[in-house]
Amino acid sequence: MDPKRRGALLVTPAIAILFIMNIFPLLWSFGLSFFNYRANRVKIPEFRGLFYYERVLTDDKVWERFQTTAIIVGSSVLLQLIVGFLLALLFAKAFPMRRILLMLVLAPMMLSFVSVGVFFKLYYEPTFGLVSYVINNFTSEPFVLLATPAGAIAGIVIADAWMWSPFVMLLVLAGLVSVPKYLYEAAEIDRASAWRRFWTITFPYIKSLLLLAILFRTIETFKLFDLVYIITEGGPGSATETIAVYLYRLAFQFFRTSQSSALAYIVLFVVIVLTNLYLYAVNRRAQEVS
Repeated sequence: MDPKRRGALLVTPAIAILFIMNIFPLLWSFGLSFFNYRANRVKIPEFRGLFYYERVLTDDKVWERFQTTAIIVGSSVLLQLIVGFLLALLFAKAFPMRRILLMLVLAPMMLSFVSVGVFFKLYYEPTFGLVSYVINNFTSEPFVLLATPAGAIAGIVIADAWMWSPFVMLLVLAGLVSVPKYLYEAAEIDRASAWRRFWTITFPYIKSLLLLAILFRTIETFKLFDLVYIITEGGPGSATETIAVYLYRLAFQFFRTSQSSALAYIVLFVVIVLTNLYLYAVNRRAQEVS
């Protein structure tokens, strides 16, 4: 048998699985966004054109969910960057039991979203949760963190940052250990301040990795569903209902299949825009360096 044909035959099963599991569902859902179709009804779909895209873009609830998502994404990613950067500075230097502590710090990143969500839901529990137990010792009224919109958002942000700050730490740590030591030695000879050493030596080596961390964590947090649904289920009211939770409700609770498909592709468009903004920033930095 011709080696070229043999190679094509070996690749064909993988391509077929990729098409069945990924490409076909994408094309199918994209097509449904132009038709009037509900998954819980046996009815021939009717072509509606861009009706559902217009409906989604003019829906106040959608923009409220986008605003809630933006608040959670901004707060969580910022907290992850701060905590991850401080942890990277800590573990960049050798000290006793460094490896053991590093393994413990990396453990949250290896857990599933469900286990982390259940853990923090019990952690915030008003009757026996640790947070309420500690704060109740200083207040006369029972403390319920998830009872207010601000507290519920804070609870989700803390849970997400606790889980993914180690990821940011790994990226920053990779940049820190790649900085040549002779640069710091030369800076010490020149009597440069700590801030000057950081800004002129350390930051240029970790800048691109920080941008990469921002991209990855922004995209993933933008799609955040598991933690929100387990900890608050979008409550109180709809205060923490992210766009991913709202999309789930449209598709699997209200069975507005066509509208949810249109919303899903609008979310995909937002993710593509965020990715392009990152690539633009990277290319601009490369041009400045060159």
